[in-house]
Amino acid sequence: MADDVHPMIAARLDDDGQRYTSGRRKLVEVLVDAGRPLTAAEVLDESDLAQSSAYRNLAVLEACGVVHRVAGSDEFARFELAEDLTDHHHHHLICTSCGSVTDFTASEQLEQLVEALAGEVAATAGFTADHHRLDLFGRCSACHSAAHER
Repeated sequence: MADDVHPMIAARLDDDGQRYTSGRRKLVEVLVDAGRPLTAAEVLDESDLAQSSAYRNLAVLEACGVVHRVAGSDEFARFELAEDLTDHHHHHLICTSCGSVTDFTASEQLEQLVEALAGEVAATAGFTADHHRLDLFGRCSACHSAAHER
C-alpha cells in the first residue's frame, strides 16, 4: 500500500504549494508501516529524522490533509494517514489508563447503524455530516487485567 499513496500525497502537497521531500516521505512510510496511530515521539524514533524536522514535517502533512491527528486520553496526540488516502475506514479504541490508541474496523451492519444515527443527529441540528468517526474510551486489555490483579 505504501507505494500506492505516494503519488496521491505528492499531488496533495503540490496543490498546497508544498514539496514531497524525502523527510516527509519517510514520515509517511513510518505511519504506513506502523499500522496504528503513533505519537510524535514514536514517529521520531522510527524515522531517524531530527526532532525539529520531524515535528515541522508532521505539521505540514497535517495541514495539507495527509496526516490526521487522533486525540487520545493522555497529553500525547497520535498521528495516522488520512483515511481517504488509505481507503480503510476505521475507528479507535482509546485506553484511558495508558493512552494507547488501537484501530478497529466495524462490521457493515454497525457502520450502517452509525451512519443512520449520525444522519438523524445532524438533521436535528440542521447540520450536514460529511463523514463520521467513532472513538471508544475505556481500558485496554493490559490495563484492565492490571486493575483486576490489584
